[in-house]
Amino acid sequence: MPPRSAPSERQRRLGAELRKLRTRARLSGDDVAALLQADRSRVSHIEAGRVDVPRNGLYKLLHAYGCERGPLFEALMNMAHDRGKGWWDAYRDVMEQRALDLAELEARTTSVRIHEPSVIPGMLQTKEYARAVISNVAHDHEHLDRWVDFRLARQAVMSGLERYHAVIHESALRTRVGDAKTMRKQLLRLIEVARLPHVTVQIFPFEMGPYSSHMRSFVLFGGSTPELDTLYREHPTNADFIGDSNRIGEYVRMFERLASLALEPLDPAAPPEAQENQDSLSLLQHVLYELR
Repeated sequence: MPPRSAPSERQRRLGAELRKLRTRARLSGDDVAALLQADRSRVSHIEAGRVDVPRNGLYKLLHAYGCERGPLFEALMNMAHDRGKGWWDAYRDVMEQRALDLAELEARTTSVRIHEPSVIPGMLQTKEYARAVISNVAHDHEHLDRWVDFRLARQAVMSGLERYHAVIHESALRTRVGDAKTMRKQLLRLIEVARLPHVTVQIFPFEMGPYSSHMRSFVLFGGSTPELDTLYREHPTNADFIGDSNRIGEYVRMFERLASLALEPLDPAAPPEAQENQDSLSLLQHVLYELR
């Protein structure tokens, strides 16, 4: 098959990880070409995600790179052979590739840490809130129902995560999306989700200054092995999927700083006396009161 012109994020990431392993093993592209009995250009295409590598070929590469059987070996083998098929495939006719890539990434992630300065994170949105958000930015409402369905379908991964931690700026609570009923239902949804043992929701208050509000949204996805962690940053017309460990480390420290400055996490089970000092729950309840 000819090289693909637009590889998916999974395909690009697999190629990038193989390139990292080859570099660490101090093997040249020619060395790998000889191992695969292929020409040098095929190695370049594999590492760019433009062509697939057969299972036996991938096994040879990982063995030559010193990546013996273990979590990373298994993860890379699975990435190579799941073919990117999943529930999101049914939306390929209406969703951009970056949205499909994001859904596929979420399906194989183990943990999520997200900073959101302006809206409630997608995984926590109600149907009404999601519809209002999407309709505000959509140029064409012909496929609005399917766009909303796609966003809600992404939430199914929540139950399988080991950890979900969101730091949400207070402005996201106070920015009116839809009507007051929509906002109340959405804020109550935050309290409901916070009851899950693996979920942490913190609010970053205005009183802490502009530290959070001046930052863009970002998400840290935990891979099945640390080598496959991913930083995701969304822009108006594109998105970054970053696998560089140094960049990821910078954002991990940034997230930890945000979490340390934010209010104590939502704890719906906390007794009233435990809420004498303002925490995320008391602030959220105050906003709910204002929406009556």
